[in-house]
Amino acid sequence: MRIWSVYSLYSYLSNSGGSIVGFIFSCLVPTSVIFLVLQKPWKGRPLPNSQVIPTVVNGGILALYFVLWGKGLLACGPLVALLAEYAGAVLGVLSAALYGRKVNIWKKIGGLAAMLVAYYLLSNGWSTRTHSPLYSFGSEPLEKPTQIIGMKEMVVPITAGILSALRRVLARRVSLKNQLKRRLHAITIASATCFLFPFAMWDTILGSASDSLVKLQLPSWAYLSTVVFGMVLIFYVDNVAEEKLHLVFSSPRHLMVSTGCIIVLEILYSMDFSLLGFLVCSVVLGFGIFEATSLERSKKSPLESHELSNGVFHNQLPISALPS
Repeated sequence: MRIWSVYSLYSYLSNSGGSIVGFIFSCLVPTSVIFLVLQKPWKGRPLPNSQVIPTVVNGGILALYFVLWGKGLLACGPLVALLAEYAGAVLGVLSAALYGRKVNIWKKIGGLAAMLVAYYLLSNGWSTRTHSPLYSFGSEPLEKPTQIIGMKEMVVPITAGILSALRRVLARRVSLKNQLKRRLHAITIASATCFLFPFAMWDTILGSASDSLVKLQLPSWAYLSTVVFGMVLIFYVDNVAEEKLHLVFSSPRHLMVSTGCIIVLEILYSMDFSLLGFLVCSVVLGFGIFEATSLERSKKSPLESHELSNGVFHNQLPISALPS
């Protein structure tokens, strides 16, 4: 459903020409209200500054992520924007290099190289019917052939993917308890809304989207699905998947599920799509993620593998294991 909301958002913004900053801000406002009402972070034990300040900073990271992700979505399309979110696995390689964990370092470097190859293939249109050398089904012309993206444009969604992983890591480091994590997430969303407010107002004042916020007051499937599935429910679903199923983001299993959903929606939305080329890119990316996040998997417990899959080693900070 979240991936469906991404395709709906791309279709809406492509046709309307609205401001991505204004759209995201208008989605964050009701989202922050929903989280504040549900979690009530002002109730219960007072939150110390050691948790509130990093949470507010995390809100700034989240706001920057949304802006870059939206820009990447419009520039590269939903398929590339969704796969670029898995770029956060490169944090595993950085952790190995910065914190002196040299075990399987070459496997991680090889995984990073495989990920770069996958993104290079995507930037050269391997997932599109127009430019893929592997497409051989049908010959009917397309109404809007896709242009080659190029690695320069890929930097924006890849940076957004790394910021997304960094935000998850920071949120996990600040709090390990589910109830406290939810309270802090409400503060994160509220602070992201505040960080994005001046940029949305500036965009409106400049006139590039003078009536965009007015248009967005009218309910649309793109707007409602982005709020409900892309911002609210995804937080609770990800928590259940991580804590109960050990199905974490930036993992090969998560990528496999997303790949199936992307194939269905690419076909439903009649996108410029090459199935075989896309599968090649996904397999190479999945292999890269597997190698980049591996560290003696057979000797690690599921909870430690949970931490590693987001690119951060378990014993970097003196904290207890994640709850099961």
